[in-house]
Amino acid sequence: MDNRQPIAILNGAIITADGEYSCRTISLEECKKLIQSAPEIISAVGHKATAEIITDLLDREVALNRINFHQEAGQQALVFKLNRRPPEGIILSRDEIEAFGYQFQLLSRHS
Repeated sequence: MDNRQPIAILNGAIITADGEYSCRTISLEECKKLIQSAPEIISAVGHKATAEIITDLLDREVALNRINFHQEAGQQALVFKLNRRPPEGIILSRDEIEAFGYQFQLLSRHS
């Protein structure tokens, strides 16, 4: 992947354009390395508690930013994925997110 592109941070794995993608679970340590080597980050995290947790975990400010993100070919995105789906219409608190559990994934668009 082209490491000159900004890396995106998402609070869900979404396919934003036609193309070929890969997605794999990665460790927190790998996330931190990717963030440190990225020329820029783009937050597309749409929930305040999630942005706060990611900020704490990555030791880098991840803003609440409800945008329509479009992943470009060659661009990577870090995905913060809850281990289970919350009930419909519920906005989780930080404590509730911690109780659900989570993992990080690397979503790469190849073409």
